[in-house]
Amino acid sequence: MSEIGVGLIGFGLGGRVFHAPFIQHTPGLALRAVVSSDPAKVQAHHPEVAVMPTVDDLLRDEGIALVVVSSPDHLHGEHAIAALQAGKHVLVDKPFATSLADARRVSEVAEEQGRLLTVFQNRRWDADFLTLRRLLDAGELGDVVHFESHFDRWRPDVAEVWKEQRDGGSWQDLGPHLIDQAIALFGRPQAVTADIATMRAGAQAPDWFHVVLHYPAMRAILHSTKMAASHDLRFIVHGTGGSWIKHGMDTQEPALIAGALPRDEDFGRDPREGLLTFGDERESIQPANERGDYAAFWKALEAALCGKDANPVPASQALAVMEVLDAGLRSSAEGKTVAL
Repeated sequence: MSEIGVGLIGFGLGGRVFHAPFIQHTPGLALRAVVSSDPAKVQAHHPEVAVMPTVDDLLRDEGIALVVVSSPDHLHGEHAIAALQAGKHVLVDKPFATSLADARRVSEVAEEQGRLLTVFQNRRWDADFLTLRRLLDAGELGDVVHFESHFDRWRPDVAEVWKEQRDGGSWQDLGPHLIDQAIALFGRPQAVTADIATMRAGAQAPDWFHVVLHYPAMRAILHSTKMAASHDLRFIVHGTGGSWIKHGMDTQEPALIAGALPRDEDFGRDPREGLLTFGDERESIQPANERGDYAAFWKALEAALCGKDANPVPASQALAVMEVLDAGLRSSAEGKTVAL
């Protein structure tokens, strides 16, 4: 079988760390070209890959079937539509777009062009999230009544980077991960109550959020701050059968930033196990963690492009995340619960 040619737009943290290594690691995919204003940086990592100065140059390459959009947020919609209209399949980094209207337009163009459109929701393959899914599927917690998901950091100083100035701030940056995980577990919520705020002196965009997703018999709380010196709490899950509390973040991102590769022996291993407390008299236990596996997303995407499996993150699921993002912004601005 011939390999699927892949073109990458952008070689910042996302392109360099989350996309290029996995494209090259996945059988059936071949990274052919990168759009970047810094050819030396690209070729230092991938000397065999062509570096193109513009998106139009990339889209004219008939050897590229899949375009990965890892440009700044405000360009996601524009670049995704251009690639789809050029006849390419498209993977968009999160957030899908900067507005719900733009995300819907991208989805419409994909349908019009008959091309696969997916969004990079890698944290469905975090070790802790995979472990939680296993516990829920096994009925260890019973029916969940309280789900709390944290993505906290200690970054008291405001950095002079575009991500610190993006519209929506942390809610637009980290919110898509937490929303997608909640929807993957519990489905689309009925309503959203959000408080999105700026806590750090000099910050130009929100850096704190506390959002409640309303479900008929449970609540999902999504929380993030950049002012947590103690920031290792990840999940608190209470159910009719017990509770599971997990500290420590998935290890794949820091490992990738440090130069690890998906094929490394210990890649994806999480050494901090969560505590499972039962509602009856059984002793609490620490269930073994699943192994984190971002590569699984890419394997599933390659299979979908070949018609062998389903799209790992279809546009409909990405739009559901965008609906919650949009409702959260409106809820916080208007000081009320927003129904979906």
